[in-house]
Amino acid sequence: MKHYDAIAGVLKFKKLSEPAKLPSYGSNHAIGLDLRAYEKTLLPIREVTILPTGIAVEIPHGYYGRIAPRSGWAAKYGIDTLAGVIDPDYRGEINVVLYNHGNVPITIHEGERIAQLILERADRFTPVWGELSDTQRGANGFGSTGR
Repeated sequence: MKHYDAIAGVLKFKKLSEPAKLPSYGSNHAIGLDLRAYEKTLLPIREVTILPTGIAVEIPHGYYGRIAPRSGWAAKYGIDTLAGVIDPDYRGEINVVLYNHGNVPITIHEGERIAQLILERADRFTPVWGELSDTQRGANGFGSTGR
């Protein structure tokens, strides 16, 4: 496969389990690396399931890894991805937390794509107490900006 022209560099992964697969992009311009299940698992209806991937990653300094859902799974089966932040100092196994919003259990097979890993820039800030600047929206919350 021809890769996207703007490859930023190398992302190192470590295989922790023999059947684990190296993440890959699904198309030339995809941003998310597909993460795969390394064992067959059942996603029960309306339950949280944690799926190990059998891999670890070294996220570059200044970035974090975000575990995102696969849009096809969300649209077809109601499968959502939860708890999706990988800090740059984490070196343990990547686990994917899935929730089945659908009405039927879903079987995930070994090697099946279960989520995406997206690298995002992340700056850190020093938290301090202080007065906040005024804006037109102010403290108006959910739904206050209309549809």
